Amino acid sequence: MRIAFIHPDLGIGGAERLVVDAALGLQNEGHKVQIFTSHCDKSHCFEEVKNETLKTKVYGDFLPTNFLQKFKILFACLRQLFLVIMLVISGEISEYDYFIVDQLSICLPILHLFQEKRSKTLFYCHFPDQLLAKRTGLIRKIYRLPFDLIEQFTMSTADSIVVNSGFTKTVYDKTFTMIKDFNVPDVIYPCVDLSKETITKETQDVFNDIVGEKTEYFLSINRFEKKKNIELAIKSYKKFLEKNSNSQVKLIVAGGYDHKVEENKQYLAHLEKLSADLNLETLTIFNNEYSKYSNLSKNYNIIFLPSISSNLKELLLSQTKLLIYTPSFEHFGIVPLEAMKFGVPVIAVNNGGPIESIISIDENPELGTGWLEPSDPITWSEKLSKSLEIPKSKLIKNGSIQLNSKFSLKVMTESFEKNMLKTLKKPREKYTWETGMMLWKLPVFFILRKYFGMFQFVALVALVGFYKLRPDYFQYYT
Repeated sequence: MRIAFIHPDLGIGGAERLVVDAALGLQNEGHKVQIFTSHCDKSHCFEEVKNETLKTKVYGDFLPTNFLQKFKILFACLRQLFLVIMLVISGEISEYDYFIVDQLSICLPILHLFQEKRSKTLFYCHFPDQLLAKRTGLIRKIYRLPFDLIEQFTMSTADSIVVNSGFTKTVYDKTFTMIKDFNVPDVIYPCVDLSKETITKETQDVFNDIVGEKTEYFLSINRFEKKKNIELAIKSYKKFLEKNSNSQVKLIVAGGYDHKVEENKQYLAHLEKLSADLNLETLTIFNNEYSKYSNLSKNYNIIFLPSISSNLKELLLSQTKLLIYTPSFEHFGIVPLEAMKFGVPVIAVNNGGPIESIISIDENPELGTGWLEPSDPITWSEKLSKSLEIPKSKLIKNGSIQLNSKFSLKVMTESFEKNMLKTLKKPREKYTWETGMMLWKLPVFFILRKYFGMFQFVALVALVGFYKLRPDYFQYYT
């Protein structure tokens, strides 16, 4: 089959990793795969995109992503609409048997109208977009309302919908009440790369200097955001030290961090203050400061490592005694799977996606991979102590069984193929709104095909003119 992926921004993140893995898995099975996106920076993307193992094509990167840091969802929708309209105008839309769309569903009705009758669309719902949006104040709520309705309507035009976990499926049913009965989603779990990175000498030297080759530590890996509830890791660690006063085990808090994002900066400062209030000695090292430190870990209880490389992340995971995974109601959570690859036990909150990936050691000692507990620091501190006693060889075996049975690239690819083959057998849906749309479909298509150069020129002149008048409006564009 010829398969096209449509993704908003092909950078580095969980959603992007899933798209790359799905595209790679399907390509390895002999399908011809192309990724279309509104933005792709080859200096900030996954290796498979950078080295062109996967073919990518960008449409609409010249369009702004926001206006004065506002209206981001509006501009995201406009960028995706432009991308798909370009597929229609260029005729590329007719080349594909299957379209896999994720994150934004605004383009699905256009795909349904203009794609070949044999073609189908699949929408991968990571999580309902309307539940991720902030709704502080009446104006913001009113602004979001049409986008919430559009999200539900446009998703209804997909031939198939899949979600990333059973938890997300439950949320989907509660959120999309108008379509949940006739568009029931399947679950396709994200996968984890079962191969292990080669640790570079530079990374090993950094680890030895700032952590210590023989240092025992617990590890928390999350973006520095309030919703990740990293306070739970710090408070649990404090309780652990109160019961184990002679322990030299450290806590390393690492994860995604951007100096341009105010929440990241504020939350890191908050965690540093919390640690100080609990009389815990801390050290914060940014990734451009590693060379300044050497063998200092013994003087500190907690080491904060914002914005670590994937190589250092891999090394930290391979050597830790326990992964402390603190978010509540996480959509899925890939980091616990990455820890299982190294036979590292995981403690997570007993809700959301982790309850589908972690097998409780208390409930199933033979196959257990960690613990699922309420977010209580005292309970968690007890598991921190237990993690130091468990033989790693058993956990390596259990982690391998769990990953290979549910979360490997092979399993995810087979799930996509099974869903696609099932969908291709379905007759094409005919919606009531299509009749009216068909009246303008052909003339609009003809005008855009014949005179698109004129529209591009007018848009470019307008954009340049606006930039000349108010260049300050463009300073925040990314």
